[in-house]
Amino acid sequence: MYSLNFTIHAFSFLSLFLNMFNSLMKKNIYFLFACLLTVFFSCKNSTAPQDELKNKSWQQVSALAKGSTVTMMMYLGDKRANSYMNDFVIPELQKKYGVTLKIAGGQGNIIVSTLMAEKEAGKKEGQIDVCWINGETYYQIKQIDGLYGPYTNQLPNSKYINYNDPIIKYDFQEEINGFETPWGKAFFNVITDTAKIKQPPVTMQQFESYWKANPGRFTLSLDFVGLTLLKSWLVEIAGGIQELDGAFDAKKYDKYSTILWDFINKNKKYFWKKGETFPESNVAITQMYGTGELDFSFAFGISAVERNVTEGLFPVTSKAYILQAGCIHNTSYLGIPYNAPNKAGAMVVCDFLISPEAQVKKADIRSWGSATILDYDKLEKVYQDDFTALPKLKYGLNEAEVKNKSIKETASTYMIKVAEDFRKKVIELK
Repeated sequence: MYSLNFTIHAFSFLSLFLNMFNSLMKKNIYFLFACLLTVFFSCKNSTAPQDELKNKSWQQVSALAKGSTVTMMMYLGDKRANSYMNDFVIPELQKKYGVTLKIAGGQGNIIVSTLMAEKEAGKKEGQIDVCWINGETYYQIKQIDGLYGPYTNQLPNSKYINYNDPIIKYDFQEEINGFETPWGKAFFNVITDTAKIKQPPVTMQQFESYWKANPGRFTLSLDFVGLTLLKSWLVEIAGGIQELDGAFDAKKYDKYSTILWDFINKNKKYFWKKGETFPESNVAITQMYGTGELDFSFAFGISAVERNVTEGLFPVTSKAYILQAGCIHNTSYLGIPYNAPNKAGAMVVCDFLISPEAQVKKADIRSWGSATILDYDKLEKVYQDDFTALPKLKYGLNEAEVKNKSIKETASTYMIKVAEDFRKKVIELK
């Protein structure tokens, strides 16, 4: 989804050194360049994890946070998520902890580029105290030691999380190691109108047959939702997630992605607008499905179809379903930048957001409708009862079905490569 643009900053950082040695190392300049780049990323000076709060009690951390302001950067494209934060989280943090939470819009590449620019400029205090991240963003920030931690063991509400759950322990197969606070689980699913489509396609071959019979009724977005669909097909081509498990394998990627791009290019003439353009955001696809222009929509989360039906955007005959390749299942997290000016406040915010109270509210389909990261068996009975009492889904998938068909995320580089190659080998192909 995002290119590894941190290398560009590294290049500028090293240019001075390259100029100094150019006359002596002209024949070996690429070797020197590689060595210096390695040194740059292995340095552990100002980028090393800071532990000024490590030995403080939670009471001391909370006392430091009281009366302070925390700036949180997050994706603002989900109105229910925004309402949850503005109408519930912000007032509760102020009332319970005396913390003022300010929300700033930004995700992925914005967060990465902000932290990289601050690191390059040597800023000891940055703009962000806590950010909503996962996947490639976490991977890229790790390359520059851009996160504070480990700290999650200090959060009192961490006791309710099973950190050995592989969906939580690994963020796109990168171990979180206490540098990310799990915040919500998400499941990739497809949505269609069962009144019009009695047997929804679950394989690439079935989709191909549908496209040919119903041209112009399908497209995918250029954001992480559309890219996840492409990754799902990559898994199908590979014969299962086990083939793509572990670190990124360039040979496997080249082998299977070649088949994927051939498949897309062969069929994109049957897509919306004949595949000559693709929506930047899945929000557009959601709207076009709602108006009947498209026959399929896509979502992360089991409640997306529920809330859109309830709000009147989707027809009541809409249902969510899972592809034959499986249901890609991941966790989103909260991270504290290495130079966050208010780390104590950020920790208090993270702890509240994983509290049973906040997670029950977040899981409620009348609120956000996001799957919880809390382990039900670790909860006291009063909190178990709170979760049990939540309204049940009517149009979405039940958790048991999702769990039985869920597959873990591939390594971040697969997403990065799919994003780059989809533009280069499909969109820009003449």
